[in-house]
Amino acid sequence: MPSSAFGKPYGASAQPRDASVPATLHLKTGQSFTGTSFGSTESKFGETVFSTSITSYTESMTDPSYSSQILVFTTPMIGNYGVPANSLSKDAANGGPLVSLESDKIECRGVIVSDVAEKYSHYLARESLHDWCKRYNVPGITGVDTRAITNLLRNNGTTLGKIAVGEGHDVSPSEEEYWDPAKDNLIAQASTKSVYTLNDDPTDKTQVKIALLDFGAKANIMRSLVKRGASVTVLPWDTPLDSSLMSSFDGLFLSNGPGDPLHGQKAAENVRQLLDSEWWCNRPVFGICMGNQILGLAAGMETYRMPYGNRGHNQPVLALASSGVIKKGRVYVTSQNHQYAVRLADFPQGWEPFFINANDSSVEGIKSTLDSGKKVWGVQFHPESAGGPLDTMAMFDSFLDECKASKMMLSGGSLGSIGGSQLLKDQPRMMETQV
Repeated sequence: MPSSAFGKPYGASAQPRDASVPATLHLKTGQSFTGTSFGSTESKFGETVFSTSITSYTESMTDPSYSSQILVFTTPMIGNYGVPANSLSKDAANGGPLVSLESDKIECRGVIVSDVAEKYSHYLARESLHDWCKRYNVPGITGVDTRAITNLLRNNGTTLGKIAVGEGHDVSPSEEEYWDPAKDNLIAQASTKSVYTLNDDPTDKTQVKIALLDFGAKANIMRSLVKRGASVTVLPWDTPLDSSLMSSFDGLFLSNGPGDPLHGQKAAENVRQLLDSEWWCNRPVFGICMGNQILGLAAGMETYRMPYGNRGHNQPVLALASSGVIKKGRVYVTSQNHQYAVRLADFPQGWEPFFINANDSSVEGIKSTLDSGKKVWGVQFHPESAGGPLDTMAMFDSFLDECKASKMMLSGGSLGSIGGSQLLKDQPRMMETQV
């Protein structure tokens, strides 16, 4: 097998795992599961959740939405294709984020697996899962019954937990010791602290410019916008969306993120004021995951904590309306990672449900109605996947098509060689309900 540009395409841990070190997962509900340690030997608290995803453990572990969580993988073996290099050159990034995964570090607090792979094989592999976790001080446990843990979490709901490693691992924490991350503003912790722009071309007057509110955005959201030609300016989560800033943008994107959406009430109020303003001229707005919940709060809806949330790459959602590439009545298989959702109730005037989960009937998307005059929609799932199915990836095309059409209309059809009215006529409209 040829060598990889990032290192050996196959191998074992550079720092062999000491399989004699015990480690125990303690749950606040009283159960304990003992196996052996890999990765860091530091004990950590977190919220214990499970994911049914079969592949893409590296993308899951670097997803900021998993911040503060102890991640239980239901797939029996994890780590068999190793971990790739995560830093990209500007040329390799093609205007997008300078990482190949979903952030620049492991975001979850710890990982629980049935069987960690001691050896790996993949042409992009750079290091083992054990070495990667050790480098980022993330503890892991292998050799436990993840099916039993998952059954507990499904029956009782997600619970607080502790990964205890080494001496004293078998001592259960007191109830007061457990850390509840839901009380912290994880959105503020995960969001960018400064404004930055990707893929901006000042010489291209037709380029769509998107403002992205960062609640803990996955890198593939930015990649998905950039690869379609957009300039993306990433803003801190609580940025005031006033005319002095937002008038230069053709659309607003609300990202995913960790924690309770009620910590993002400030962002919801900013979005509400934007949507109600005349100067915004009903430019398109699109929200994903946490962004969907923030849109719900901005519209006057309620959010709630689900018993165990939806995390995995196989969640079916039923489209309740046709809009752009989405067809009413069709079921789409989606990638998801969330603990909270918009409550299914009477929707405020000007809003309607967009998707519903085919398993648990939770709200999977909301949108503005045609008669509202607004161009706003949100989805609870991840169209950008990374990893997961690509059923709804084309929603990015529909969003940017709307932004292009809006840009042309507001410029009086002066951009490019095609008249504005003709362009608007030819564009597939995301918010246009189709029969």
